[in-house]
Amino acid sequence: MAVLGRGVAKPDPDQRDSPWRDHRVSEPTVPLRHPAITERTENPDDPPADTANLVSLHESIAALLASRGQYRQAYQHLRSALDLMSEMSAPPQIPEQFRREVDRLRREHAEAHEQSIRDSLTASYNRRYLDQRLVDLVAEQGTADGLAVALVDLDWFKQVNDTFGHLVGDRVLQRVVELLQDGLPEGGFCARYGGEEFVLVLPGIDLAAAVEIAEAARGRVERYPWSSLVLGLRVTVSIGLAHEPAIRVADNTPAAPERQLREADALLYTAKQSGRNAVAYLLEGTAHLAGAAAGRRAIVTPRASAR
Repeated sequence: MAVLGRGVAKPDPDQRDSPWRDHRVSEPTVPLRHPAITERTENPDDPPADTANLVSLHESIAALLASRGQYRQAYQHLRSALDLMSEMSAPPQIPEQFRREVDRLRREHAEAHEQSIRDSLTASYNRRYLDQRLVDLVAEQGTADGLAVALVDLDWFKQVNDTFGHLVGDRVLQRVVELLQDGLPEGGFCARYGGEEFVLVLPGIDLAAAVEIAEAARGRVERYPWSSLVLGLRVTVSIGLAHEPAIRVADNTPAAPERQLREADALLYTAKQSGRNAVAYLLEGTAHLAGAAAGRRAIVTPRASAR
């Protein structure tokens, strides 16, 4: 018997009946979890085991992430698994259950994203979406007519809560949002700025059209039959409208949306101090009130803005 090393011996060639003759060391194997892959392991056209195991691994990670509510990451892992299966030489036999899981995660991710950018009470967009979208719109304006931002505040809303209760106040906010969103131009949206303040974002329109839209929204709120909610209820809004022409928008920095919101806030002050229930805007540097309010009120000079 030959010696291979310390404590290890090699069997002699003539020891043909020795148990060493047919001894083999088994290689470790990794079980394939996915049944559709397991069924094809004896087919010569099947994918290599490492690819199949990567698919299985992505599925397992996706299931774990989904159980934790991390739908974006879970969906990415499922997409990676599908991509791996599509690269196989034979057409992938993707189980229907696997497809349904991808669709479910896609829907849940879309729903989670939508909830993250919506105000829970009014279903309007929230401040987070407003800030992000305004920056994008400033960059997208190009040769469009411009960008208008209207800051809307409910008049005497504290009295509504104090007189009729917060439940009625919540219903008023919900209805006001519905009225503000009616008739918005393509790409326009309403976002809750905070408390009883909302912002109408109106892209791609000139100043005259923006004033018309804001005045129409104010009129809808004033004319709504609020007494149908509770007897004696009356609701109006004041609006400060800031418009940026396209040439100015195109040259703006990322700080432009904040400046435009400050200008809208200054004009909202003008609408409030000029009697409320009005739309205030700038025309050639001078503050004006829209609609019927223009002919019957003295106009208060806006507070200093960032323009």
